[in-house]
Amino acid sequence: MTTGKTTPDTPCQTTTAATDTLTRVSFDQEGFLENLADWSPDVALHIADGEGIGLTEAHWEIIYLLRDYYQSFDSSPAMRALVKYCALQLGKEKGSSLYLLSLFPGSPARIGSKIAGLPKPDNCL
Repeated sequence: MTTGKTTPDTPCQTTTAATDTLTRVSFDQEGFLENLADWSPDVALHIADGEGIGLTEAHWEIIYLLRDYYQSFDSSPAMRALVKYCALQLGKEKGSSLYLLSLFPGSPARIGSKIAGLPKPDNCL
């Protein structure tokens, strides 16, 4: 699936504008965005850094896929739904729990949704 979206040009650099944006962004107690409209690639980089994840092209592909899922279904996917959606949109190789765990260790649906600026999936602890 080609989303036409790109990753930030300089993912390792935080600009003054990005820092200003982050100071206006509110997070809940678990680190999820309180206002989904506050999400940006810079916010995603900040959240991922807090999770100890360095974002690669593979991460961005899943992050934008999660955002597309949310737009289509008005909810963040649970793990099983995420795996199925990835397989449908990106192919069987990327639509596997192991692949997603390699990108977002622990709980791909929860951590991926968090970085994508989405609400916590309903069935995630």
